[in-house]
Amino acid sequence: MKDLDSLDLFSYQCGVIDAFNEVVKAGVKRIALSHPVSTREEALSLVPFSEKICAQYGNHFYFDENPLLTDLFPISLNKGKFNIIYYRKEEDIQLYLSLKEKKKQLIESDNYHGQARKEIAVTFGQLLSYSDEAIERYLAENKEKEIV
Repeated sequence: MKDLDSLDLFSYQCGVIDAFNEVVKAGVKRIALSHPVSTREEALSLVPFSEKICAQYGNHFYFDENPLLTDLFPISLNKGKFNIIYYRKEEDIQLYLSLKEKKKQLIESDNYHGQARKEIAVTFGQLLSYSDEAIERYLAENKEKEIV
């Protein structure tokens, strides 16, 4: 068995994309995220495969150059990274985009703290189809939060 360092990263990413699109099609997840990548070029290299897989599963994708950062995940996981979001229903990607806008407005009005900040993270977790218990666990375990 090969260790993780010897895997072809592009092929690995494609496998993740395929698997996540299958669970989105099955309705297990409302949206799914590709693994974040560090460069725009790397993310764009995944677009042709994303187009093919989404067509196969009847899904859609959104190329996100500025991923939503919440307390759900360590900040270093997504800050300054690129991501592709897979979804089936237009309302789900619209909810994602509205969450990004709501967070932006909360920051601009100096209200991105306390319950409002937690609600952004919780709603994001729900959109990812995480259980309430998983969301609370992710929030509790995350010791690397965004400083705003």
